[in-house]
Amino acid sequence: MKTQDIAEQLVNYCRQGQFAEAIQNLYGQNIVSIEPEGAPVKETVGLEAVIAKAQQFNDMVEEIHGMEISDPIVADKFFSCTMKMDVTYKGAPRTSMEEICLYKVEEGKIVREEFFFTPMPQHA
Repeated sequence: MKTQDIAEQLVNYCRQGQFAEAIQNLYGQNIVSIEPEGAPVKETVGLEAVIAKAQQFNDMVEEIHGMEISDPIVADKFFSCTMKMDVTYKGAPRTSMEEICLYKVEEGKIVREEFFFTPMPQHA
């Protein structure tokens, strides 16, 4: 599959809230996932670890009130999109967050993802 095809499939999965399906079907076994400084986990490596990270995120969410994902911008073997979420995390007030998501595709699979956003302060 071409990068454009992977990008469109990922965006479609995300718009339907099918994040687990996106990871299972589009990510490579050795995926590297990078979060910004200040996030609870900076780097996650491997498909099983990324699946666990996604589940940990789901476990933190009380309710997603709305989500918006842009069309992908594709260049060479990279693509990006923006994601905006209106979400209530467990034990926290409702908040809006937005991020830029950057992906790298090799041999028909996403092999790297990196997210750019301002993390919420972590409480000890």
